[in-house]
Amino acid sequence: ELSWPADLYLEGSDQHRGWFQSSLLEANGTRGRAPYDAVLTHGFTMDQSGRKMSKSLGNTVNPIDLMRDTGADILRLWALSVDFTEDHRIGKEILAGVADQYRKLRNTFRYLLGALDGFGEDERVPLSAMPELERWVLHRLAEISDTLKGCIDRFDFNTYVTTLADFVNAELSAFVFDVRKDTLYCEAADSPKRRAYRSVLDTLFHALTRWLAPVLVFTAEEAWLTRFPDGASVHLLDWPHIEPNWHDGGLAARMAVLRGAREAAYLHLEQLRRDKVVGSFLEAFVTIETADADRFAVLSTADLAELLLVARVDVVKGASEAVTVGKSDDAKCARCWRILPDVAADTGLCGRCATVVEALA
Repeated sequence: ELSWPADLYLEGSDQHRGWFQSSLLEANGTRGRAPYDAVLTHGFTMDQSGRKMSKSLGNTVNPIDLMRDTGADILRLWALSVDFTEDHRIGKEILAGVADQYRKLRNTFRYLLGALDGFGEDERVPLSAMPELERWVLHRLAEISDTLKGCIDRFDFNTYVTTLADFVNAELSAFVFDVRKDTLYCEAADSPKRRAYRSVLDTLFHALTRWLAPVLVFTAEEAWLTRFPDGASVHLLDWPHIEPNWHDGGLAARMAVLRGAREAAYLHLEQLRRDKVVGSFLEAFVTIETADADRFAVLSTADLAELLLVARVDVVKGASEAVTVGKSDDAKCARCWRILPDVAADTGLCGRCATVVEALA
């Protein structure tokens, strides 16, 4: 079932004057064209110190041993994380770093599986009914899809893996999952915000399992079949579906301002915690002063207390840019742990949590 010409010739850089060259000369002489549509060359794998592997030096690395010790997915993740066009290194310390990256990706699958337990299509909400954080996640999925397709076309596997790892770590785990944990655990099961979040988590699960399937072959399959035990293999599925209206440049610009404010405030909040004024950011209030009218318009129309995970945020117009932090005097809700002015003295619950608990009674 082989065809000619070949789609791809794949070998080490030593074949530029070997197989690649001899095949090219013979095919041009006999058939008038190259015997391949594309050529992909890679460098050599060196030991951890950058030396050529040699049995006499005792520095060889057996892939079978690595797979037995760490699993095949970590070895594949390493191979797709290095710049394969150049000589690259492998060793225990390097693989330990890759294993840490793998654990973060695997833990994201675990989180998604837990957060999506019991999710059904009747719970899904349309884009128009979603809060801006959920719509921003869909915008990022659309951007990432475009980036990953470009990486595939260029055989740029390093950028492919880095793009997904950065998205999972910096944008999902450190931001979206962190902000929405209150919604997931404390909102009523049928609340519009919780339904919107779970709808986006479902879309995330479908996208990440398929995007990571060529990299984490066994882990993606395990995650997929854990959620859909009667489904086909993830490796038989198509590229995730991306709706054109997920792209939203205006929302992306707005979210960049909000995330910038969050990062700036966290520098002050961290100092407040180091000084033991507060034990948690939830106990703090933040005042953001800005002289920029556009920035004020964005910050003053967002739920910054939710995005910053603090008790209260006040945005004021001023002559300069400044952030002030302190400890809130409001009471702590016994259920959601947020510091709010409407916590009742008799129940210890804020208004939202009281409503949810009463509905469950």
